[in-house]
Amino acid sequence: MKKILLGISLILTLSNCANQKQLELESPNGNLKVTLDNSEKNLKYNLFGNNTGIILNSEISILQNLEVKVLDTKAKEVNENWKPVWGQFSEIKDHYNELEVFLDYEGIPAKLYVRTYNDGVAFRFKVDETPQDINPSYIIEYGLPDTSNLYSPAGEGEPFGPVSIGDFGSIDTKKLKLKMPLVVENGQNNFLSLLESDLVSAPGFNVIDFKFDKDNNKLVSKNDFASEDKGLITPWRIILFEDEIGGLLTNTVPLNVAAPNKLENTSWIKPGKTLWDWRVHGFTTEDGFTYGIDNESYYRFIDFAAENDIEYFLIDDAWYTHVEPGKMTLSDKLDLDKVIKYAEDKGVSLLLYYDRRQGDFGDEALFPYYKSLNMKGIKYGFMSSNVPFTRDAIRMSAESNLLIDFHDGPVPFTGVSRTYPNAITREYCHAQQDSRRAFTPKTFIRMALINAIQGPLDMNNGIFDITSVNAGEREKGPKKLNSLETTVTAEAARTLIVFSGLVCIPDAPEAYAEKSDLFEFIQEMPVGKWDESKVLHAKMDAFISTARRHGDDWFIGSVHAEGGTLDIVLDFLKENQNYIITYYEDAEDTNSKTNPEAYQVRIATVKKGDVVKAKMVAGGGHCMWIRPEKI
Repeated sequence: MKKILLGISLILTLSNCANQKQLELESPNGNLKVTLDNSEKNLKYNLFGNNTGIILNSEISILQNLEVKVLDTKAKEVNENWKPVWGQFSEIKDHYNELEVFLDYEGIPAKLYVRTYNDGVAFRFKVDETPQDINPSYIIEYGLPDTSNLYSPAGEGEPFGPVSIGDFGSIDTKKLKLKMPLVVENGQNNFLSLLESDLVSAPGFNVIDFKFDKDNNKLVSKNDFASEDKGLITPWRIILFEDEIGGLLTNTVPLNVAAPNKLENTSWIKPGKTLWDWRVHGFTTEDGFTYGIDNESYYRFIDFAAENDIEYFLIDDAWYTHVEPGKMTLSDKLDLDKVIKYAEDKGVSLLLYYDRRQGDFGDEALFPYYKSLNMKGIKYGFMSSNVPFTRDAIRMSAESNLLIDFHDGPVPFTGVSRTYPNAITREYCHAQQDSRRAFTPKTFIRMALINAIQGPLDMNNGIFDITSVNAGEREKGPKKLNSLETTVTAEAARTLIVFSGLVCIPDAPEAYAEKSDLFEFIQEMPVGKWDESKVLHAKMDAFISTARRHGDDWFIGSVHAEGGTLDIVLDFLKENQNYIITYYEDAEDTNSKTNPEAYQVRIATVKKGDVVKAKMVAGGGHCMWIRPEKI
């Protein structure tokens, strides 16, 4: 890591004078500005973007009901680059101005750290020692304009919104469960996201809770400190700021404020694609074979993975019948030892599920047991929103060289993939067909634009045999027949659009083999190893188009809920270079309800500046693989 500490040239009003009440900190490019006001014996902040008020007259506190006084400040500018183990970018710039504010809460010293980036701001408190009779709470108000609209994740349901700030006074806010990351359309052609990062470094804090304070007409985030430790450090509370909603998905502030990588050796951490057995159970192939929990089924998955350069095969629930500390009684439906040996011989790594409800015997024995089975990772189900348990599970899985994929209402540990890059993905969304439901094209776009801001998602996109799923030919398919509304090209595009370190594709090997020319897009995609990522088009409930680069190759995926055409301008290609482009498209007769598996694949050449008309049916998709033409 090359670190360059630049000379301090902050616009900082009266920063070193304890008697003054107003402080000001700008972003490196001057577009964002935070002011702190201590004139009323509390601490309030204002956030301005492009000289316009974004959040005004809002309190920030760590020790409530105590008067606070600014004693001193210290400022610095940092401009450095760092390389993640895996991610949407191969190198990330960390450029910010920071103000360290020394505070006195009626004799209790504390510090507030404020960072301004060009595309967001972050706040963190640190208190070395708190009296026993004081119960700290990390509270931030958000004085948003009444014209602002909010969107929020809703667990495994469709994210809700828009909810206008101006309407909060007349609705029952007790029934409104606001979760991070909140997305705000602020009515000024800007988009915000309110969330936190680096929870892994803040013992004693749980996930933030958002409420609306009708008395002050402000949105409030609150988190009580639950630890018995005398000192505390809070997570970073973040406000992302973008001109386009798609920019929130590639904003690097949440990663930049997270603690650096704690693992000395990361050579064993390999992002990639995985086949998965759970949604294929009960499917009968043309040759009469029916998939289930048995060796022959798993051999088929492993063979296909080996033949198509798919790194992993994930075995889900029901491979064991009884749990004891560090030991599981295997199901008599299969011989797991033979499956493990078969995968080793084929060069395919295995991932294995664990359901905590079937026996919570402590992870100190669990992870070494999985390692003894030669597993490369664990899919952990039903951990609940227990922050300490999740933090320990991430650390202990790393100690056993295991990737970890959290499911079933996990904690959104934003930024943790920098600190513990073995935390490869999580189901902080409604994974496709989960709870035997199927989500709509609109729901997918909402989750891709909202839930995905907090980090990698395991959404299980990539269904190719849509007709079979809709006909109810899978044991774990949707309960309602014909409820899966999508197209096969949209399914392929979704695997690129939703960022993850582990892309779990849920269909049978035969479904992918039958459409091998379309499967090529997924097969060639280098999951988690991107050099560059950008969202080209995005509109809530309507469409999203994402481009990712690996080396000189570009992969582009688009989906459209309503149907339409997006202009993809290839201005990111190199000058004086011809490129081969493969299009994977909805066909003229494609229909997401009646003919979802119709598609076409064609090859052409393009160059920098060309415009591709990406045409999609309602609920459909469009994919492109672009690579330099070989001379």
